[in-house]
Amino acid sequence: MRGGASNASGHRATSRNLSENPPAFRVATICRVAAGSQLKLLVLGGTAWLGREISSQALAQGHSVTCLARGVSGPAAAGARLVRADRFEPDAYDAVREEHWDAVVELSWQPRMVRTALAALRDRARHWIYVSSGSVYASHAAIGADETAALLAPTDEDRAGAELYGEAKVACELACRAAGEAGLLIARSGLIAGPGDPSDRGGYWVARAARDGGAAMLVPDDGDRASVQAIDVRDLASWLLVCAARGECGTYDVVGERLTLAAWVELSRRIGGHSGPLVRAPHGWLLQHGVGEFMGEESLALWLADPQWRGFCARDGSRALGAGLKRRPPAETITDTLAWERQLGLTRPRRAGLSAAREAELIAALAAPGASRPPAG
Repeated sequence: MRGGASNASGHRATSRNLSENPPAFRVATICRVAAGSQLKLLVLGGTAWLGREISSQALAQGHSVTCLARGVSGPAAAGARLVRADRFEPDAYDAVREEHWDAVVELSWQPRMVRTALAALRDRARHWIYVSSGSVYASHAAIGADETAALLAPTDEDRAGAELYGEAKVACELACRAAGEAGLLIARSGLIAGPGDPSDRGGYWVARAARDGGAAMLVPDDGDRASVQAIDVRDLASWLLVCAARGECGTYDVVGERLTLAAWVELSRRIGGHSGPLVRAPHGWLLQHGVGEFMGEESLALWLADPQWRGFCARDGSRALGAGLKRRPPAETITDTLAWERQLGLTRPRRAGLSAAREAELIAALAAPGASRPPAG
C-alpha cells in the first residue's frame, strides 16, 4: 500500500482535466491580524499528532485554542479548551457555532465532517485552513510536479473508507472552495515525519540503525532512484500558524526537502550509529517475498518500487517556501525522531518497517545457495 500524509491510499481513480480543477494560484493576504495580536483558533480535531502540535505551538505563542474532537486519539494540548463532540452527529458544533474565530483549522478527510463544519462555522471564521494531502493528485509519476497537476475525481461517499483517502480529500477541498475562496488556505501536506509519528514510517530507518548497529541491514537496491520528502510536523504546524496570522490564502504543496531513499538511509545510519554491512535486495525479489512498500507492518518504510510513484515524494514545493515555509534539516528531524523512538523502545512492534526477525529471515533467504534473485530494474 502507498500512503498519503496521514493515511494509506493506493487507489487510482479517473483524473479531472486540468481545466476543471479549481485555480491553484490564487493568493491573498486578506484580514491580516496585527503583529503580536492574539488569535482565537478552533482546531477541528486537535487531539491527534498534527492537531496537537498546532495547538501546542499556538498556545506557546499566546493564542487562544479550542479543540473540537471526540478526544479518543489522546488529550488536547495543555491549556487548550477541549469540546468533546462526535462530528458525525447533528449537534456536533452546538457548543461553538455562536462564537467568532480568527481561524479554523480543519484536519478531517471525511467529506461529511468537512461539509457540516463549513455549514455550521464558515461564516463565523475570518480564515479557514484546510489541511489536505498530496494524495489528491491523479498521477505520481512526474518528478517536480506542482499544484497545477490534475486531481483525482472526488468521491461521492459522505463517509469514505481508507481506500478512497485521496478521492475523499479532493471532495473535502471542493467543499471548502464551494463555501467561499476568500479567506481559504488549502495546504496539501506531503509525508509528515518527526517525533510522535503514529505511522512509524519516518522513524523506521534510524530506529533500525540504532537497534543493532553491527548487524547487516536490508535495503532495497534501487534506493538511489526512490525519493523521500518528509516535512517535519513541527515545521508544518509552524507554517500553518504563520498563515493564520497573515490570512494567507491559496493552495500549496507543503513538502520537505527531497532526498533519495539511499541518502535518508545513510543519514539514519550515521545518526543511529550503524556500522554493519548493507545487504541490497532487488526490488522484484523483495516484492516476491512479500515485503510491503512504504508503510505497514513488515514493510520497508518509505520505499516505493513502482516507477509510476516516483514523484510521490518528489514534488516541487517552491510555492510554500515562497510563502514563508521554514524547513529544518532532515538530520535534525531524524535525530529528534530517534530520541522519541528510544523512549518508546527500539524493539517494540512497529506499524511500519521490518521486525528484527523478519529482516534476518529475508537476509538469510537472499544469501541462500540457489536463491532466485530477479534482476533489479
